[in-house]
Amino acid sequence: MRIVILGAGQVGASVAESLVSENNDITIVDSDQDRLAYLQDRLDLRTVTGNAAYPSVLASAGLDDADLLIAVTQSDQTNLVACKVAHSVFNVPARIARLRARDFLESEKLLAPENFAVDYALCPEQVITEYIARLVEFPEALQVLNFGDGRLVLVGLRAYAGGLLVGSAIKEMRGHLPPEIDGRIAAIYRRDGAITPTGETIIEDGDEVFLLAAEEHIRAVMRELRRSVEPVRRVMIAGGGNIGHRVAQALEGKCEVKLIEVSRRRAEFVATSLKAVLVLHGDATDEELLQQEAIDEMDLFLALTNDDEDNIMAASLAKKMGSKRVVALINRRAYADLVQGGPIDIAISPAQVSIGTLLTYVRHGDVAQVHSLRRGAAEALEVVAHGDQKTSRVVGRRICDVPTIEGAFIAAVVRDLDKTQDVGFLGLAKKKQRGRVLIAHKDVVIQTDDHVIVFCLDKKVVKQVEKLFAVGFHFF
Repeated sequence: MRIVILGAGQVGASVAESLVSENNDITIVDSDQDRLAYLQDRLDLRTVTGNAAYPSVLASAGLDDADLLIAVTQSDQTNLVACKVAHSVFNVPARIARLRARDFLESEKLLAPENFAVDYALCPEQVITEYIARLVEFPEALQVLNFGDGRLVLVGLRAYAGGLLVGSAIKEMRGHLPPEIDGRIAAIYRRDGAITPTGETIIEDGDEVFLLAAEEHIRAVMRELRRSVEPVRRVMIAGGGNIGHRVAQALEGKCEVKLIEVSRRRAEFVATSLKAVLVLHGDATDEELLQQEAIDEMDLFLALTNDDEDNIMAASLAKKMGSKRVVALINRRAYADLVQGGPIDIAISPAQVSIGTLLTYVRHGDVAQVHSLRRGAAEALEVVAHGDQKTSRVVGRRICDVPTIEGAFIAAVVRDLDKTQDVGFLGLAKKKQRGRVLIAHKDVVIQTDDHVIVFCLDKKVVKQVEKLFAVGFHFF
């Protein structure tokens, strides 16, 4: 696929890195020549220097021959103009735009083909807000992801001594759970190395474990690896920018929230828009301020400023001063890998969190969901199975009979998700079924329209997974 990416910032660079590794033909456009040179040294791609909204620059980037435009510059206006030009002048089949302003995001008419012609609008700030809200809901977790319209939940967490299964073989989990509850340990990371779990694998203290279970069963399965944690009631947020403000709005009324913002003008703006949040003007790395605001009583501290170093310092200080759990937003992946697991409980890479929703629109085949795991080290795909036993290599086959791909495996199936059932008088009304969750045991048979969850421990095998689920008459 020929893809033109506009913007070489964190999101653009992360998208380019993911797509280059899958043998796509990538061109990236930015006005920062040094940034482009840095990316060209690291990745096999083409670069064009210039204003991404100019038709001449887009022509130089090869837009007249592109299959997809991904406009992720820092400017909403530039991204919108580029999509319009791509549609009207270059006839690019698919166009994605990064947008921050609610005025644009909430208007389907503005994004329609006859106007700005945006096929999909990506708002990283909103994706990150929802991601953090899930971490508040599951305070034990390092990562919480949904599949099958929320019917299936994937939780990454650290196994600790005291969990029922820690020090035991995975096969013993079945004996701890009631018959009606099923779950699966989908992946284990031990000392930064991936382990494909089997029934004989022993869970060790400190392992990073990914659990899959139906939404209503996930907490019972989580107790296999660690004791339950008290719900989050008190939260302190460092940073009142776009993300900090959105997170405070999402938590307002659900928790006791305090927000610290270094800019007086921004603090005043945030304070006027949030009625049940205490907004403080100050520096989140000020030890005296944290002490005055009872940092030792906080269940969660969120460092969400635009500065990586400030976030690392504020989160580390909050942890030292008694906050039970601390999370830091860190753009540079090297920093995130370095600090997580030390004083900082969770380091969130904004680009990696938001990239999954974008990749869903790029993947071949009917991919309903893509989630990046462990800050981009692995991926989990939700693929819809199509065809029949003659035209598909997966439909009508038991999971143990599906062709194997080294580094990838089927973890679960969500069935009947898109079906409707008759309700009401004489069945005249219809409602969408919530879907049935089937953990991927070897005898489960994959059916047409099943949503199949596939773990890819190495992103290099994603293309093979897409081909496996492709439908073609050559399979007769």
